Amino acid sequence: MLIDFRSDTVTRPTPGMMEAMMKAKVGDDVFGEDPSINELENMAAGMFGMEAAIFCPSGTMTNQIAIKCHTQAGDEVICDETSHIYQYEGGGIAFNSGASVKLLHGDLGRINAGQVLAAIQPDDPHRPHTSLVALENTSNRGGGSCYDFEEIKKIKAVCSEKKLAFHLDGARLWNAMVAKKETPKQYGEIFDSISVCLSKSLGCPVGSLLLGKKDLIKKARRVRKVFGGGMRQAGFLAAAGIYALQNNIERLAEDHRHAKQIAGAVGSKQFVKMILPVETNIIIFELDESISAPVLVAKLKESDILGYAISPNRVRLVLHLDISKEMTERTIQVFNQL
Repeated sequence: MLIDFRSDTVTRPTPGMMEAMMKAKVGDDVFGEDPSINELENMAAGMFGMEAAIFCPSGTMTNQIAIKCHTQAGDEVICDETSHIYQYEGGGIAFNSGASVKLLHGDLGRINAGQVLAAIQPDDPHRPHTSLVALENTSNRGGGSCYDFEEIKKIKAVCSEKKLAFHLDGARLWNAMVAKKETPKQYGEIFDSISVCLSKSLGCPVGSLLLGKKDLIKKARRVRKVFGGGMRQAGFLAAAGIYALQNNIERLAEDHRHAKQIAGAVGSKQFVKMILPVETNIIIFELDESISAPVLVAKLKESDILGYAISPNRVRLVLHLDISKEMTERTIQVFNQL
């Protein structure tokens, strides 16, 4: 029994999802004629109370499209220094949009309104023009940490006052909403654009959505085409997304529960120097000098458990759809024996 904690992207479609995919009605999405994609986009936009949505191959693409739509070359984007759009999207902010980045040192990946206000560039021809603030909820490098919604509203107030666009990288927003008992419409009322992933916590094989106003999504379709993201009969993938939105959101609480249980065993080990607070489905822990992260990951692999060394002394474990109660118990047993 292989237990794969490397990421929540490793899931495989369930039988119910596979059946939905096989029965999907399809057409040519570049012509706007794929009924399953149209249904998914309308469903997601409706959930968030936003005007429109566009289906893309990845969350990196939806984030990069949003940044391109909100900025011009020479502008500056404000975000946390650990954010996915900066750390893990191949320098796309510079490559795709010609924008620079103002990095903030937040709390477990979460920045606050005061930091944002202080980071906005003055109206000076020597400085880049601040045009966009981007948050990540949950924060991957923050160990799946969730924003306090009241702080999000304070940041929105700063953006409104300073006429800045406000984007959310919500790759794991579903986890945050389940953990904090929030609703999609709360987020739709705040952000100018939201990227949500279907292939992480919700278990789809491929795909993310970008949501926003009709004019923004119209522009996004042009940018998606330029980025090479136009798809044809992709309704088979969209059908997986529809199934996931209907069936796989509430069960995320199970992943959160399993993560906390495993974290209890991990945190009890003497070689674990520190473990980040576990709010959702991600466990990140730091090791002392007695063992390195790659060595521990290799040792876990001997017991058919796959983890991920995110640095020389930090390991990440991610809970997801394919991790059962029995797998959780087995993992705890292995850690107890280390």
